[in-house]
Amino acid sequence: MTINEIEKGLSQEFARVDEISFVNQKKVINSFRDQRISSNMFAGTTGYGYDDKGRDTLCKIFAQVFGAEDAIVSPLLTCGTHTISTALYGLLRPGDTLLSISGNLYDTLEDTLLGKGNGSLEDFGVKYEKIDLAGDDFDFAKIEKRVKKLKPKVVFIQRSRGYSTRKALSVNQIGEVAKFVKSLSPQSFVVVDNCYGEFVEEKEPTDVGADVIMGSLIKNAGGGLAPTGGYIAGTKKAIELIEKRFTCPSLGREVGSFEMGYRLFYQGLFIAPHTVAQALKGSLLIGKVMEEKGYTAIPATYEPSGDIIRSIVMNDEKALIKFVQTVQKFSPVDSFVTPLPWDMPGYDDQVIMAAGTFVGGASIEMSCDSPIRAPYVAYFQGALTYEHAKAVAEELMRLF
Repeated sequence: MTINEIEKGLSQEFARVDEISFVNQKKVINSFRDQRISSNMFAGTTGYGYDDKGRDTLCKIFAQVFGAEDAIVSPLLTCGTHTISTALYGLLRPGDTLLSISGNLYDTLEDTLLGKGNGSLEDFGVKYEKIDLAGDDFDFAKIEKRVKKLKPKVVFIQRSRGYSTRKALSVNQIGEVAKFVKSLSPQSFVVVDNCYGEFVEEKEPTDVGADVIMGSLIKNAGGGLAPTGGYIAGTKKAIELIEKRFTCPSLGREVGSFEMGYRLFYQGLFIAPHTVAQALKGSLLIGKVMEEKGYTAIPATYEPSGDIIRSIVMNDEKALIKFVQTVQKFSPVDSFVTPLPWDMPGYDDQVIMAAGTFVGGASIEMSCDSPIRAPYVAYFQGALTYEHAKAVAEELMRLF
């Protein structure tokens, strides 16, 4: 089967991606209009950043787009892990319990929660428990039992799959379990790591009952233009607690300047629905090409996607490394570099990563990474343009 034949077979899936992109683009446009965005909001500030209109309005836009009451959006949030930990430290107190109901967390969050003597949540007396998923869905029976007993302060959900072989969770699944948790423990905060999931569906978890969502701006929500940063959106009650950890209890969001200015953050959000659609189409094509070559793609081609990632189960270390190196070879930046497995900070296994990106490590741009462990899964994500992913797909068809 040729690339053109595979594309024709994906026409219905591509059309659905475009429909979702249009819905989300209208949300973003309407928010820009409602908040009366003007070019003076792009200007940077220095010092304390008091009365930073660009910063404050950006927060309002993110809250509106994501169906939330309030939001913190800042280049001072350095990455997804920092953004998530900021939210958790803001919501939790000594003696509180954090209950993860989507199984294991990202490797880099383990030290944030359970590290010894490093200022982790456990060091501050926060208790942690987890419930594994039942296949690709929540285990409602176990959730009911633990939530009734623990009355956890935070019920944590990781929408994407990390380095596991499960599918990403859908917004409908998250909405159903959020309603269930609230019926058992109304005071619990339902907190969702939304990384890689923004604009993949017509709604976000905060539209369907989550108290807080969080993500990195060098993933979906930054549209490939944001140079750094993160966002936290949710209820006013939750955001008021989190902002006091974001800076300090006496200042909250009153301070925080950024001299470079905010144009790329506004422009990145504006283009994000389209950029995510390009990434999803590329993900579908790569997945289908590898299925044609006999490999397993997760999710499978004709299953719904809950995030931009396509996991390709290689079952062989050499094949995995070849796949990742092919992605790097077709990167616009550092295409001449050959990625090799290395001891990456925060991970238990060696990791191989292809990320020849304009923004360092931006995984809304075409990238691929994997821990070197069985079953040797390549986690393919991003692509600012579908055509870029198609060029890689052609090479993968030739090599495998």
